[in-house]
Amino acid sequence: MKVAIIGATGNAGSLILKEALDRDLAVTAIVRHPEKLTTKVPILVKDLFELTKKDIEFFDVVVDAFRPPAGQEELHQTSLKHLISLLRGTDTRLIVVGGASSLFIDEAHRMIDVSDPNAIYYPTAYNMYQAFLDLKAAQQLNWTYLSPAANFVPDGKRTGHYQVSDDHLQKNAEGKSEISMADYAIALVDEIIEPRHLNQHFSVYS
Repeated sequence: MKVAIIGATGNAGSLILKEALDRDLAVTAIVRHPEKLTTKVPILVKDLFELTKKDIEFFDVVVDAFRPPAGQEELHQTSLKHLISLLRGTDTRLIVVGGASSLFIDEAHRMIDVSDPNAIYYPTAYNMYQAFLDLKAAQQLNWTYLSPAANFVPDGKRTGHYQVSDDHLQKNAEGKSEISMADYAIALVDEIIEPRHLNQHFSVYS
């Protein structure tokens, strides 16, 4: 299976890359700064916004782990729109490293409040949610959107275990909504190998 990872040098992307390689997947890293890669892997040195359909349509799966710099959170929306336009009508599946702002917090389908522009999390949460809505509305596209728990822990341990939920935010037995990026990477690669959520939004937590 041929897999491309956009943002393969980032916090989540680098762990997804390692997990995919450990499972013997044929992985290509799409990066702007190949010098940041710590693993030998085929690379495509290109900015996400310069990618063409020809660059990525022959992959079985494209993982979007792109994260914009602080202050440019609107790129969450424009980057995903670009990838949707490239992969629409192809057989390539797009798997997005999503956010928790698109998850329901109760059975009344209330969501995390992303309406306060003064909230510290607002730029990321709002733009990721809007990008998710664009993805959900896309036609002729094979997609999956994987949300982490509310606390997405960069340096958390790889326990090898995770729990799956639908589009509802969940908490563990200790009342915490969290997952390490390493365990999230396991869940995402599991979904690559054995697709269970085609054209669906789902989430994972510890």
